[in-house]
Amino acid sequence: MTLETKKSVFVALGKFLSQFSEGNTIKKSDVLYNDIFFDDCIHLIQLSQSHNGWYTPEQVYFSLQSWSEALKEESLNQWLSGYTFDIKESKNIALILAGNIPLVGFHDFLSVLMSGHRVLVKTSSNDQHLLPFLAKYMIAIEPKFKDKITFVEGKLDHFDAVIATGSNNTARYFEYYFKDKPSIIRKSRNSIAVLNGEESKEQLVALGEDIFRYFGLGCRNVSKLFVPKGYSFDAFFEAIFEYQDIIQYEKYANNYDYNKAVFLMSNFKLLDNGFLTIKEDVSHASPISSVFYEFYDNLGDLQKRLSSESEQIQCIVSNRLIENSIAFGQSQSPKLWDYADNEDTISFLLTIK
Repeated sequence: MTLETKKSVFVALGKFLSQFSEGNTIKKSDVLYNDIFFDDCIHLIQLSQSHNGWYTPEQVYFSLQSWSEALKEESLNQWLSGYTFDIKESKNIALILAGNIPLVGFHDFLSVLMSGHRVLVKTSSNDQHLLPFLAKYMIAIEPKFKDKITFVEGKLDHFDAVIATGSNNTARYFEYYFKDKPSIIRKSRNSIAVLNGEESKEQLVALGEDIFRYFGLGCRNVSKLFVPKGYSFDAFFEAIFEYQDIIQYEKYANNYDYNKAVFLMSNFKLLDNGFLTIKEDVSHASPISSVFYEFYDNLGDLQKRLSSESEQIQCIVSNRLIENSIAFGQSQSPKLWDYADNEDTISFLLTIK
């Protein structure tokens, strides 16, 4: 398959996904194979929460819409224009995927196929249905993909390189087990926000999206705030109040009750609004339903510190206070060239011998 053929398939997939949004799903007459896949996709979205309690229809719809935007022709062209796709031999690339948020491994899946390799996918037990469904749609459009995509249930065998995502503990296992293979091993990371007290209400509302989307389970979710000394959280709490309905989800509410109880029993000082606790803490990794915060004296010193801790941080949200930070509300809408852990997956794939 040529690069243009592969791009056209993913563009068609993006058009298919664009039909599905919360409260506004519309079947379009010009979408390929809608007669076969449209109703099944709706059914899968409705069943997703029974497969994984965190995969509510709202969160799955958001993921599908995000990918429909990313898979537009202009985005694919901009992403791929800087690479030379001239691999001599297709390799088998194993993907060990996480399952914390819907389709979290799709970018790796896309990258392997675009680079010209074959993909062996081991899905997470928490996300076993969405990606195989999308693969079936792609194969219907271009049957040649059938020989390029394999989903593996048991042990991974006969692969030439691996991209694996997991916790810091599983990463150590991956590093040992795959030490003789070219690999990208992703560990736990967290995202942070830097505030200076001059943010508008609209920006703080958007920050709530960075915190609460996917219930805070993603590595791009903001789990830590850096604020200047003397900062008042009143405006922050007022702005994020519109996310109060999150406490209606049982799994989130259980985490909120449990983590709040643990903090209180440990005599930690908390700020609490009934669905989110915030706690002063030096760690970047906060539990579900909680955000940590830390005071800073000087933005320049903070910039240096964050640079030294870059391997722990996925992305930084601010109002241009920190170099290479992103705007409020954008952490869960990365571009195709916003690589996880800042490691260029395509470059890695194109250099495998």
